[in-house]
Amino acid sequence: MPEQNTPGTNRPVWEAESSYPQLCDQLRKGLSEITDPEINLNIIQLGLIRNVKIDDDGAIVKMILTTPFCPYGPAMLESTRQKAEQILERPVGIDFGLEAWDFSMMEEGLGGEWGLF
Repeated sequence: MPEQNTPGTNRPVWEAESSYPQLCDQLRKGLSEITDPEINLNIIQLGLIRNVKIDDDGAIVKMILTTPFCPYGPAMLESTRQKAEQILERPVGIDFGLEAWDFSMMEEGLGGEWGLF
């Protein structure tokens, strides 16, 4: 079993990856332009996008924040929604998850830059 908090061990597979892999690749690339201004890493690197569901009528992006009361949270959520709508060319809703963020959600290899591992 992976050690808790090891970067890259808690990276979810989006539901849409099996049915819309090309759109998910485009979405991942586009959402990597949205950064958490306090941490200076993007929301993909941080693992804040926990799931994506896409159908013909729209999409739902499940997103969490690094801290529950992040002062930049509302702006990041709205930027994510707008960017996802632009890329997916359909209405997008944000499902704000209450899951607690931890370092295991980050891309592998990033924790060392912070001197954490």
